Amino acid sequence: MNALEVARRIVDTLEEKKGENILLLDIHELANFADYFVLCSGTSERMLNALADAVCESAKQQFSLIARLEGFASAGWVVVDLGDVVVHLFSPERRNYYRLEDLWSQAKVLVRLQ
Repeated sequence: MNALEVARRIVDTLEEKKGENILLLDIHELANFADYFVLCSGTSERMLNALADAVCESAKQQFSLIARLEGFASAGWVVVDLGDVVVHLFSPERRNYYRLEDLWSQAKVLVRLQ
């Protein structure tokens, strides 16, 4: 298992669960705390919780990874830390506010799903 395999599987999981605007960024040359960011939007608190649960379950079943969660769906931003892969799940409003795509604009885009 490598981090890119994990990241791509997480993208697949988010797509299966109807996550929106999924973006996989390669940040390994820009950061020393992770290799990949996965960004995804969910349209409701319930959907953000479901996406976070699906990511955690997929990481555990497929790769025996235990996820660390930060944030709350009710606040519009949940971070799922899988070590070398960090998953950011946003409400559309929070995603627009924090604009991580702009902050990490030098990162290579590996996947972009609308």
